[in-house]
Amino acid sequence: MERPRPSEIPDRPGVYLFRDRHGAVLYVGKARSLRKRIPNYFASELPPRTRAMMEVAASVEWILTETEVAAIMVEYALVQEHRPRYNIRLRDDKSFPHLAITVDDEWPRAQIVRGRKRRGVAYFGPYAHAHAIRDTLDRLLRTFPLRTCSDAKFRRHVAQGRPCLLYHIERCAGPCIGAVDPETYAEYVEGLGEFLSGRTGPVLERLESEMRAAADRREYELAARLRDQLASVRLATETQELVTERPEDFDVLAVAGDDLEVGVAVLRIRHGRVVGRTTMVVDRVEDVSEEGLVATLLLQLYGATSPPRLVLVPAAPADEAIVEWLAARRGGRVEVRVPRRGAKRRIMETATENAADELARHRLRRASDHNARARALEALQRHLELPEPPLRIECFDVSTIQGRQTVASMVVFEDGLPRRSDYRRFRIRTVEGQDDFAAMAEAVRRRFRAYLEERERPAGGRGRFAYPPSLLVVDGGAGQLSSTLAVLDELGLEIPAVGLAKRLEEVYLPGRSEPVRIPRGDDALYLLQRVRDEAHRFAVSYHRRLRSKRMVDSVLDEVPGVGPRRKRLLLRRFGSLRRLREADVDALADVVPRRVAEDLHAALHGTSR
Repeated sequence: MERPRPSEIPDRPGVYLFRDRHGAVLYVGKARSLRKRIPNYFASELPPRTRAMMEVAASVEWILTETEVAAIMVEYALVQEHRPRYNIRLRDDKSFPHLAITVDDEWPRAQIVRGRKRRGVAYFGPYAHAHAIRDTLDRLLRTFPLRTCSDAKFRRHVAQGRPCLLYHIERCAGPCIGAVDPETYAEYVEGLGEFLSGRTGPVLERLESEMRAAADRREYELAARLRDQLASVRLATETQELVTERPEDFDVLAVAGDDLEVGVAVLRIRHGRVVGRTTMVVDRVEDVSEEGLVATLLLQLYGATSPPRLVLVPAAPADEAIVEWLAARRGGRVEVRVPRRGAKRRIMETATENAADELARHRLRRASDHNARARALEALQRHLELPEPPLRIECFDVSTIQGRQTVASMVVFEDGLPRRSDYRRFRIRTVEGQDDFAAMAEAVRRRFRAYLEERERPAGGRGRFAYPPSLLVVDGGAGQLSSTLAVLDELGLEIPAVGLAKRLEEVYLPGRSEPVRIPRGDDALYLLQRVRDEAHRFAVSYHRRLRSKRMVDSVLDEVPGVGPRRKRLLLRRFGSLRRLREADVDALADVVPRRVAEDLHAALHGTSR
């Protein structure tokens, strides 16, 4: 990589990006002065991981910003967009369960969710384990009987005019049958939100007061129900660990690890109680001090959420602009403090123990797996005589039955693990009849034509097809490999490719008449089999789905009253011909009018009405 002259680099705040020869972003960093920061990467002595990054980097570019705080915002956005290999990134918050209340609904629903946050939904947590918050919610529903059913189930019971079992066991107030008025239901929503936010005192006081008042009125049955509700809430309160005497709001960030991996624990304290707890492990791919690591973690933690007024950390962040950025995220003052003594110091020690425990359990789980993957990639490089370990493997497979509904799949493995977000399916368009070689050629051609097109786009507009694999594997023998190599030659691409035949697990290499037989039990063969089997599973599942849809279409087309819209609704609800046949008339009538449902049920079972 050619080193830019210092005079070309602006002496201003900004963000810089290192890219490889394919244009993929390797690393994103920020600097108060780009001119002072970027030349450091071209020094003769570099830390090992920085040196590894610079060996594959082909270019560096930068984006100027007005202030260092603005650079932090741009850096966060670019890291989320490109997910660079050499940046420290936390496990995505969507992996952790939250308790959510759909406050914008007419009748809000309580549910345990994972995934991206949506507008109009109040989220509480995240929590380390789904079962813990599920138990808590089950207890709280005795006191705050919100609905937990899906919208489709709710609408079905509204139409039927009868409630589900949860109403009868007093876990739901029955809004579907009008058993509760909107004002009372809104009080339940507010009470559950207050409890989950840590404000448990008012809830307990109200229940105890209502219980005593009912007893004074000699309404003993009501008093007994309130007593049971009070006991449930107190039991749920015990799961929210009390950590401070005063009702304070703050977060605790703790780390424990070494130069390679770091355990991270985050405790969310609201009104003096732990209302959220997350632990994770991150690869320490950047050579940063503990202060720099804390700054990076704060950026990742609060990039998509607002921080509290106080955040406790093990070391003051190296970049003071992070505190300004946090204040901008919150819309008010934020203090980032290292606790030295007292209760908050003890909380930090507890969080650090949690981080160390998470790292220890992570290493116990992954020690053998990580070593096996590293051995497999090195062995694969040796057996196939590749120029480098195949960090990105793409595998293609074709699925068809007598030339009908022919499809192909592409699966991707990075560092020996499946990268499902990059999987692709191809519905073969140009091949008639059963011709696996031509079908394979079409799928490979479409994938790498997309690569050539996306390669020419500006870096910010590229998709997942924009980067080539280190190794291309096709399911099959010499014929499939030959058709694949012809396509690569036609497109002017030099990408290592092999064919893996199911019979005897033979590996076919270009230019060799005899296949390579990797020894049984070798980590390289095991990895190739996993990749091939995953491609086969992905192709077959797609083929079955298309075949099932075709059969469903043929049946539905014969039923009067089932047009395109109703066909889509039935497919969305039941998905397959088997599930349609298993459904009774009532279930079908939830989707289509009853007369149409009766005709459909008769057609599915070969009977006449």
